[in-house]
Amino acid sequence: MKTEKLLGTIVVLQVLTLLGQWTGPVGSPRVAQAEIFNPAERQLAILDEAKSTNAKLDKLLSLLQSGDLQVKVAKPDEQK
Repeated sequence: MKTEKLLGTIVVLQVLTLLGQWTGPVGSPRVAQAEIFNPAERQLAILDEAKSTNAKLDKLLSLLQSGDLQVKVAKPDEQK
């Protein structure tokens, strides 16, 4: 008798799980929230990043051309 009640409970839970899978989540479905695509703003952001990158490259180029570059070599690990 105890086994029959346990099996009956398992069957009921499985049926409820299947119904939940078929019908989907209870309540209102979620609405997708997406950002509004603005191509002009995106292009301006890309141009700002390109200007920033060019400024960094100009600074690096002037450092290399000035000859004031110092290179330090790290000692290799000999414990390997």
